[in-house]
Amino acid sequence: MRNLSPILCGLLVLPLMMTSCSKLGAFDASNATVTPQPLEVSADKVPLVIAGRFPEKYFKKNAEIRITPVLHYAGGEVKGHTAEFQGEKVRGNGQEVSYDIGGVFSIREQFPYDPAMIQSDLYLTFDARQKGKNVSLPDVKVGSGVLATATLVSHTAASATPALGADAYRYAIEQRQEAQIRYLIQQSRVRQSELRTPSVEQFVETLRSIKEDAKGHALSSIEISAYASPDGGQQLNKNLAQAREQSSKEYVDAQLRKLDLDAAVSTRYTAQDWEGFQTLVRESNIQDKEVILRVLSMYDDPEEREAQIKNISVGFRELADEILPELRRARLSVNYLLIGRTDAEIQEQYEKDASQLSVEELLYAATLTDNADKKASIYAKATSLYPQDYRAQNNLGVVHFTKGDIEVAEACFDRALTIKKDVAEAHANKALVALTRGRIDVAEEELSQATTTKNYSEVLGNLLIAKGQYGQACQQLAQSITPSAALAQLLNKDYVGADKTLSQLEQPTALSAYLGAIVAARTGLKEKAISQLAEAIRLDRNLKDLAKKDLEFAGLQADAQFQNLLK
Repeated sequence: MRNLSPILCGLLVLPLMMTSCSKLGAFDASNATVTPQPLEVSADKVPLVIAGRFPEKYFKKNAEIRITPVLHYAGGEVKGHTAEFQGEKVRGNGQEVSYDIGGVFSIREQFPYDPAMIQSDLYLTFDARQKGKNVSLPDVKVGSGVLATATLVSHTAASATPALGADAYRYAIEQRQEAQIRYLIQQSRVRQSELRTPSVEQFVETLRSIKEDAKGHALSSIEISAYASPDGGQQLNKNLAQAREQSSKEYVDAQLRKLDLDAAVSTRYTAQDWEGFQTLVRESNIQDKEVILRVLSMYDDPEEREAQIKNISVGFRELADEILPELRRARLSVNYLLIGRTDAEIQEQYEKDASQLSVEELLYAATLTDNADKKASIYAKATSLYPQDYRAQNNLGVVHFTKGDIEVAEACFDRALTIKKDVAEAHANKALVALTRGRIDVAEEELSQATTTKNYSEVLGNLLIAKGQYGQACQQLAQSITPSAALAQLLNKDYVGADKTLSQLEQPTALSAYLGAIVAARTGLKEKAISQLAEAIRLDRNLKDLAKKDLEFAGLQADAQFQNLLK
């Protein structure tokens, strides 16, 4: 440029200066990518990542740009956090962007979910300045709509199995009554004084009750076990134990003949009751107790044991007075059943006069019908007759929950907890109520107090879905054939598993059909998707409005069958 005039040189430099200092232009939407696309609800939030690029020669050296993601939807908008960027000649706190080579940026955001967001548009808005002056840049649309399939957990929670307070009613309850006949040393005769002891008298009274109330009792068997104490020779003790076995059996047989009862009587004897001896010594306060127990552990031979123990002179005298007499005995045991009302008798009594039923019979009566209104009536009667039994209130709430009366159900669960504050079943059920309302924090707190309930895994599985932890939810619901399990698999992108679970449901519902339509749509099975969606709408007309907006079916919008279905 040595031979060029100054004017010409100036003309050549001017375009370069104008290029670097010209006014900022609009940001091209192709320079931004949003993940996921479309946006998707997770844990009651709409998380997203915007990966952007400023092209070379775009970001002027004297420019500042503030970018804010904004989600517009019917009735409102929500703004995200603002990211700040600046040119090379600007002094500030923003991310510096090179004019010559451009730069990349990333914006992470999560919006609190609003159901209206299912139809929405995501924009990037710009607040730009150049040379300290405001520059107007148009908003740029970078996404449309929010996939809200995860919010169906409020419906799967509503269809989950609530926890019942179990009744303790049993038609036949096993009972056992025991008695003991003690014998004098080296004798096997049953003494009259022993027959007047409380345990023997109660044994006989039990037999008499069984005879007098054949409808309410059923005699199963009688067992006799006779023993000899471990002092004296083994043969002597064997003969004594056998004789005591025989004398006690003769007494029992006589009682059965007197009452005209028929029962199987089994007998056995123990010649030297070392086991009973050891137990009584361990529980006693006799002198040299530990020494005696050590002898028992050191010697297995009965005669050697006896000899060593007799060497402990003071201890043996205490044994002879306190322990050995208790081992010269026969134990009598009668096994029988307490027979309650039959199902038909309980139902008949309920209709006649429910007040004559026990609380266990009333709670059991509710399990004898599949009619929800009848169940509610029985549980309501139980709450009236037995107001302090939390199970009646909880179970009444369960019936209302399964009918969809969530507020009434919650009131019942609260009353159950008023009666007994640590009722695991009521806490588990309140966790389900919270999940139907999207209250994840409340559900988590309630479920922490319900770890012992039978439905714990199912409730926890739904909670994990609501928290966006789909893999863990699948693990918790692995043994569950429910819409909740299918939803967890669907959100975890296990479409084969979700389809299998839905096909195995005992009672398909509108919800399960809707989930089946989503699975089919995601796997490109258009005809099946439309068929499943038609079934879902047939069972619940409210699902038509949801399907019209649901991005799961965006690929079917141009299909005539789909359009006709949603008219």
